[in-house]
Amino acid sequence: MRIAILQRDAAQRGQIEQILAQAGHTCLPFSDGFALTKALGASTVDMLVLDWEGTRFSGSEVLKTLRAVSGGRIPVLFASQDASDDSVVRAFAVGADDYIGLPACPSVLRARINALLRRAFPDRSDHAAFVTGPYRFDVRRQSVTVNGKLVMLSGTQYRLAALLFANVGRVLSRDHIYAAVWGRELQTLTRTIDSHISRLRALLEIDDENGFRLQPVYKSGYRLLRLPGVALERETA
Repeated sequence: MRIAILQRDAAQRGQIEQILAQAGHTCLPFSDGFALTKALGASTVDMLVLDWEGTRFSGSEVLKTLRAVSGGRIPVLFASQDASDDSVVRAFAVGADDYIGLPACPSVLRARINALLRRAFPDRSDHAAFVTGPYRFDVRRQSVTVNGKLVMLSGTQYRLAALLFANVGRVLSRDHIYAAVWGRELQTLTRTIDSHISRLRALLEIDDENGFRLQPVYKSGYRLLRLPGVALERETA
């Protein structure tokens, strides 16, 4: 998962980043809430780990701005050296999902983050397949069928398709897609994502007839929409 970290203390920020990286997450560290808010205007993340206090923009101000602008419900954990009851109560009041005092036990921090991510993005690792409308994803074989017909996909194409169908209705920025599918941060402008999206749309017949629409989002990335009347996603053992 792609997680943004706001922490004014460099040592704590580095420790949190190390804990998350060891758990397999991609981290975007920030020391300034204003810089984080600006970055979120052009990029998307799966989770925020925020400091309650801060210069210019505190974590609470970042969260208020995020909810007001996007209305998004990505999970938000406050991790702060200020663990007073008053701050914890105020954090939940502005929309936090959890709060932990620093310094924190690494295993406890990982457990809390993983719990929030499981709720926001249900883990399918224990399931052999998941089905959305006419699309059936075989997780173990990394294959996709459309209306019962097997579609041959490369590993990259499968990861891209699985990412999109796991985030139906959600805008995914280009750098988010690149990090999740290609495993590294996007450093320069490239048409790689656009060409793969175009090819995938044709291969999987992502169109109104099959109940889905894949939309480009101006200055951001892409969003897969489920049209009215399409069966909701279900998992199979």
